Amino acid sequence: MSNQTNNNNRRNDQSFSENVKDTAGAAFHGVHSALEATENAAMSAVDATANAVNNLTENANEEENPLD
Repeated sequence: MSNQTNNNNRRNDQSFSENVKDTAGAAFHGVHSALEATENAAMSAVDATANAVNNLTENANEEENPLD
């Protein structure tokens, strides 16, 4: 093989490697973002549930002890 062919092959290999790396990075970023969105939604649901339970227990306490 000539030097020119070797250089072209090396550049093609580097380009392919960079594309694989970039694609993997983009995929990882996408999955990471999706996990963060899922975590935020789950925490919102937990907060809403905690608020509902607090409201119910406060209302029950007021009904049991109306003069407090």
